[in-house]
Amino acid sequence: MSIQHPANPELWQGRNSQEIEYWHQAINFETSAGKKQVALLGYCGDEGVKRNLGRIGAAKAPDEIRKMMATMAYHLPESLKVLDLGNVETVSEDMESGHQLISEKVRGLLQGNIFPVLLGGGHDLAYAHGKGILTHLKDKNERLGIINLDAHFDLRGLNDGKGHSGSPFYQLSQEFPDNFQYLCLGIQKAANPTSLYRHAFATKTQWMDMEEFRLENWDYIASLLNTFCGKVNKIYLSIDLDGFSSAYAPGVSAPSATGFTPEIAFKVMEWLALTGKLISMDVVELNPRYDQDHKTARLAARCVEFMLRKMYVRQEE
Repeated sequence: MSIQHPANPELWQGRNSQEIEYWHQAINFETSAGKKQVALLGYCGDEGVKRNLGRIGAAKAPDEIRKMMATMAYHLPESLKVLDLGNVETVSEDMESGHQLISEKVRGLLQGNIFPVLLGGGHDLAYAHGKGILTHLKDKNERLGIINLDAHFDLRGLNDGKGHSGSPFYQLSQEFPDNFQYLCLGIQKAANPTSLYRHAFATKTQWMDMEEFRLENWDYIASLLNTFCGKVNKIYLSIDLDGFSSAYAPGVSAPSATGFTPEIAFKVMEWLALTGKLISMDVVELNPRYDQDHKTARLAARCVEFMLRKMYVRQEE
């Protein structure tokens, strides 16, 4: 069983002004025809993290991200409407029904030409999210490229026949073998055993190790992105906050002292915005229980704000 809770307007609080200058002033709660639209949808789920033996607490993440977004300065064009659709909550251990609901929601948003931004929650969200996108594209003869900024492949097999936060891309590769194009940036050897590299080779996954995923190596990174994105029509971006160094993202289920920096992640996001191929995105694995001064929640909020600004402000210029 899963529940979709409506958006909570009380989360969107901040400094007031006579014109729209902050996100809390710009957020909407109902769709409207005739405008470009972006929809925020939260995933309050810890079951996948629990099954993967991670630190529990990610279910509280979506509302924490909203609180950080609320006070940010708003620079998106008037022609764009940003919606808050509330949260899908996993009840008890029934993660699968929540995944089904999210897939249906994502598919419906894309059919309505609304850009989904999903806020997690465990990275098992990527299975539900990706399934919704791939189902939407199934009859359109379009190829999807999945780009994951992450320390982990998340290509683990199922546990007792059940998915978890380490298996989303494995599940997508099994269900959509003819349309599985996957690039993971920021992989850490210490976080991925040999079996996962075998899964990566078996699924024709492409990746870049964290040691190479650095700003001074940008020309090579851009070349890799160009080759990968040149073979697909649409791109789904997943940002796992545990890929960042714990200096920037301490509040995650699996922190890493040697992860990548926001500078290189934002450089990739800007590059992807310029392709015009991005169809959906998510930010996952925030764990407010272990955050420090809302540092990780603020980073998650900035990832969303930056990506949307680079996509839509440029379109208006």
